Amino acid sequence: MRIPLSWLREFAEVPAGATAEDVMTELVKVGFEEEDVHRPTDTLQGPIVVGQVLSLAKEPQTNGKTINWCQVRVVPEGQEQTLTGDGIDPSGVQGIICGAHNFVEGDKVVVTLPGAVLPGNFHISARKTYGHLSAGMIASVRELGIGEDHDGILVLSRIGLDPEIGTDAMELLGLYDQAAEINVTPDRGYAFSIRGVAREYAHATGTTFTDPASRVTAPAELSGGYGVKINDDAPIYGKPGCDRFVARTVRGVDATKPTPPWMVSRLRLAGIRSISLPVDISNYVMLELGQPTHCYDQDTLSGDIVVRRALAGEKITTLDGKERALDAEDLLITDASGPIGIAGVMGGAATEVGDSTSTILVEAAHFDEVSIARSRRRHKLPSEASKRFERGVDWHVAGIAAQRVVDLLVELAGGTADQAGTDVGTAPDSVSIELPEAFAAARIGIDFTEEQIVTSLEDLGAAVEKNDGGWTVTAPSWRNDLETKEDLSEEIARLVGYDKIPATLPVAPPGRGLTRVQQQRRRLIQALADAGLTEVLSYPFVSKAANDTFGVAEQGADRTAVKLANPISEEQGFLRTSILPGLIEVAKRNHSRGFRDLALFESGLVFLPGGTVGTASIPPLGVKPSDEVLDGLYDGVPDQPFHLAAVLTGHDSPAAAGHAPRPWDWADALDLARVAGDVLGVEVLVSQGTHQAFHPGRAAQLSLRNGEVVGYAGELHPKLLAASDMPARSVALELNADALFDAAPDVIVARHISTYPVATQDVALVVPAEVPADDVLAALREGAGELLEDVALFDVYAGKGIEEGKKSLAFGLRFRANDRTLTADEASAAREGAVALAAERFGAVQR
Repeated sequence: MRIPLSWLREFAEVPAGATAEDVMTELVKVGFEEEDVHRPTDTLQGPIVVGQVLSLAKEPQTNGKTINWCQVRVVPEGQEQTLTGDGIDPSGVQGIICGAHNFVEGDKVVVTLPGAVLPGNFHISARKTYGHLSAGMIASVRELGIGEDHDGILVLSRIGLDPEIGTDAMELLGLYDQAAEINVTPDRGYAFSIRGVAREYAHATGTTFTDPASRVTAPAELSGGYGVKINDDAPIYGKPGCDRFVARTVRGVDATKPTPPWMVSRLRLAGIRSISLPVDISNYVMLELGQPTHCYDQDTLSGDIVVRRALAGEKITTLDGKERALDAEDLLITDASGPIGIAGVMGGAATEVGDSTSTILVEAAHFDEVSIARSRRRHKLPSEASKRFERGVDWHVAGIAAQRVVDLLVELAGGTADQAGTDVGTAPDSVSIELPEAFAAARIGIDFTEEQIVTSLEDLGAAVEKNDGGWTVTAPSWRNDLETKEDLSEEIARLVGYDKIPATLPVAPPGRGLTRVQQQRRRLIQALADAGLTEVLSYPFVSKAANDTFGVAEQGADRTAVKLANPISEEQGFLRTSILPGLIEVAKRNHSRGFRDLALFESGLVFLPGGTVGTASIPPLGVKPSDEVLDGLYDGVPDQPFHLAAVLTGHDSPAAAGHAPRPWDWADALDLARVAGDVLGVEVLVSQGTHQAFHPGRAAQLSLRNGEVVGYAGELHPKLLAASDMPARSVALELNADALFDAAPDVIVARHISTYPVATQDVALVVPAEVPADDVLAALREGAGELLEDVALFDVYAGKGIEEGKKSLAFGLRFRANDRTLTADEASAAREGAVALAAERFGAVQR
């Protein structure tokens, strides 16, 4: 909301020297946010004065143009020029070249003298052009920055002005005024008006507020006016779309009269351009009182006005010239010809006020917030009126706003108001709230005095009555956001001062903190970051092909995914079932920009729909769903497990003198999976696996002791890498982190560290080539018994000396006891037990 300071001063005691910044500083105290300052003098500087064209000589030029060589008086005849500067003629008559042709001798115009600066940092100076010394410029509204009209210069008589020559044109046109712009939150719709902001300024400064509505004398009752019927047969949530409609008639209006410059200036500073006098008056009253109004050309109306819902197939051409198909929920203003306006949003073109209009019907109505908001969104038709209606407008101000429009039409457009009028509808019940005496203090943390509470609420406009346990508060009609005692407590705190609230943090209750899963997530993510990987965040939207490739291990297997109803891109129309597609896109984008050595990881949700997705119908708004309805909604939500994925490309370190970087390989991906398991205290078992997104021979399946598969790791498929223009041998892994969390112990108990020396022995076993090394390692661990501390594979060999179809696996075994130093015989016996079990299971032969 933009607030012109000259307008605000009419209703609030704003100091004469206060700037827009000063006003915003005060309004911040009562909960508004600063947005911007609008000050014409920031881009427009004088001397800019009123001049009169004494002579005008037309001079055709060789380029086909005809210019005017003008003599313009800028000082009253007989007076001396008091302005000085290079190019300012002391005689008070300036010679000026002008290319516009919409003025004649005797017209009074706006003259920018040498030394002036126009918007765009355009400096005015005396310069020789077209064979003359032109000392100044006759300005258009666009050149002054007060409009977009550039068809010709600004002739003051055409906007109803006849000022004295030499008058300061900037003061005449209101260009010394300034506006403060504040952000108005959705619950404070009353502040979309000078009336509302002036009241808040008075709250902030403790000064007097004059209600602009109190300055308007409206009839207590209206009758005999234009026929209006409210016929809402399909109210939303049982609330009528319109509960008040005021109509007033003004005859003999001259719609072609110019809008007064003071009104144009205020509208411009408030962010609304001048259109015509009747429209400008309607907008002016809306900004002043917060009540949107609308003017109809009454001669174009046929029959009574009926406020109703739209019928099937109805259409309307709105004031913006677009034909719109209407919905059954749209609330309409209609007459015998059909729709003439979308209520509270925009009027229809058929009844638009034009230059020939002489009789105007003024509408000031009160509409339901939900109806207006839905129509505005449905038709994508934001307007100043809908912005106010959908946040709530004061029901009681409609008659006053209609009278204000009537008064201005009579005063400025020469009209005559009918004594008869129309006012139909039913006033809403006032809202009464019980406020216990100590409630506000308990909620806010300040011991408010009774005077502070009562004064704050009465300043809002509320009626406060003392009762046994506190107060009964009747909210003012313009504050439809006040419904509960919590709302009142917030208002008390706001008006007493947010700065009075103590800045102390409450003591956290004992035993609270991060949940078990939250702690696990943090440990897991931190472990990968500590391992040197960079965390990234990708979009959860992927293509069908990506889900088909990464969502299931076997090619052609059944795969279900959630399809987006309104995707950002049709190429990414599904929710991800794997994190890897988005992670690979991030890697691909970095590669295209020259970053080839990458170690990236991401954690997040994947979406795995099961049986039924969604529900057959959506519960109605405005009503709390039952537990059964909520259960049905939750049952329709797809499973969303938390996954962790990583992609490694290029080398593990930058190249340097004396250092050859090592390429990432499948073993690094397996190590990251083991790191994830170790930090959670979960053993991740690695076995040969197959997945259509991974290399057929360089992929591992990751599982738990109970056999549950929790992910895959290894080298990505060469065809996939080639299609993505990724380096060959890039590796990746993906884990179902939720499964690891479930399997993790609540407390990780550290293993006892023995102080006795370790005994190490190696063994090389020849086994069939198809036997996985991990299976042999598991047999050695089991066969070695309790003395085995660790076993690791350190070599795989197949070739000369090894029978065809077989391979040699070399393992390092480490033995240790907790209570003694092992002898060589004890270590050898444990090793032989391990070899014996491997021989029994796989036919392993010791080399």
